[in-house]
Parts: sequence; structure tokens; C-alpha cells
Amino acid sequence: MKNTYLLGVVLLVSIFGCSGDETRISATMNELATLVGELPTNPLQWKVITSAVIPGDSTMSTFYGNDLAARYARTNLKHDYPSGAVLSLVTWSQREDGRWFGAKIPDQVKSVEFVFVGVAGDGRPSYSYQKYEGTPLKRVSAQEGPTLSARGAYLVSQRAAVMP
Repeated sequence: MKNTYLLGVVLLVSIFGCSGDETRISATMNELATLVGELPTNPLQWKVITSAVIPGDSTMSTFYGNDLAARYARTNLKHDYPSGAVLSLVTWSQREDGRWFGAKIPDQVKSVEFVFVGVAGDGRPSYSYQKYEGTPLKRVSAQEGPTLSARGAYLVSQRAAVMP
């Protein structure tokens, strides 16, 4: 009898303890972190190559690559990407996450940078670097040629994060 009573109490507590939970937070999209503007493509649809948090600037960045670039980055130590590879670094400012104490989430987009890898008429590699800033995003700089700019070279030199 004692076991039946105890089982009944546990059952009632478990049923009524879970009902009427008014503290649920509905899932929402982080609209502030979306990419809006004149971008040649949406890098958020690509594969992540690596990411970084820069606490001094209160920024976070994710380095993306199209399928060809991501596959190359994960299987090669060199940085001579094949023709057709496209890399992009998206940088956001950070803000406190209201749902997780101490966590930071992306806020507004600070910049989006692209490196397009191609082949020149003489068979040598050619590169195009583009940077977008503002709200909405607009191109603020562009460089093309057989060699990368210093910033483009920095982007191409990023190593892929080790992923399981």
C-alpha cells in the first residue's frame, strides 16, 4: 500500500509539475544578423571553414567557402585555391544573449569580404577581392589581378578548423 501511494504521488507531481510552463521562450530568427544588401552571393548558405571571436573589438567572424573552397581547405595545407573557389569572411558586432547568461550572439553585420579565384587568359591564377560594409551592405572596395592584396592574402591563408 505504501508503494502504491508513493507511486501515485510521484506520478501526480510529474504530471502537474510539467504543465502550465509559462516561462517558455519562443524561438525567433536573429534578424539583426542577416545579410541585406548588394552582395554577389549569400555566403551564409556555404560551408563554414573556421570562425573567430575578437573580444577586444567585440566582434565575431565566420569564414565560409563554397563547396569547392571548403573541400580544398579541409584537405590541403597549401593556400593555392583552385579556379572557381570563392571564400567569404562575415564579421558581426556582438551582443549579449538574453537567453543564455554570459553568452554572446551576432548583432549587426560589420563587413562581408569575398575572394574569388579564377584563371587569367595566360593560364595563371587571377583573384578578385571585394569588401562590403554599411546598412544595407554596399561594396566599398574591390581589387582584381594576378596577385592578392594584403587583405585577400590574409583571408586565403586562414586554416580550416578541425571538425569531427
